Amino acid sequence: MEMLYMMLLAPTDNYSIIAFLRIAIIIVMSLCSLFAILVVLFQQSNSSGIDAIGGSSETFFGKNKTKTFDSKLKKLTVISLILICVLSFVFYLIQVLPL
Repeated sequence: MEMLYMMLLAPTDNYSIIAFLRIAIIIVMSLCSLFAILVVLFQQSNSSGIDAIGGSSETFFGKNKTKTFDSKLKKLTVISLILICVLSFVFYLIQVLPL
């Protein structure tokens, strides 16, 4: 634990800077994944259930889906998942490339 504490506080050489970056990327990826899970859980399902059998009428609220709370949640989901992908690629590059 003390070594991790010293590594985070005083990154003086190249190895400790890389170790700090690894830890920071893992923390940010974990936060993004938790955020993505929460955002997906707050979204409503796309299936209409029993309304699909009888057909449902289109309302004004349904026509303006880009302004709804659900569409904002879907955009946040896509953004957080893209961020996870980019961070995982950067993490891979830090692991593979010799510095």
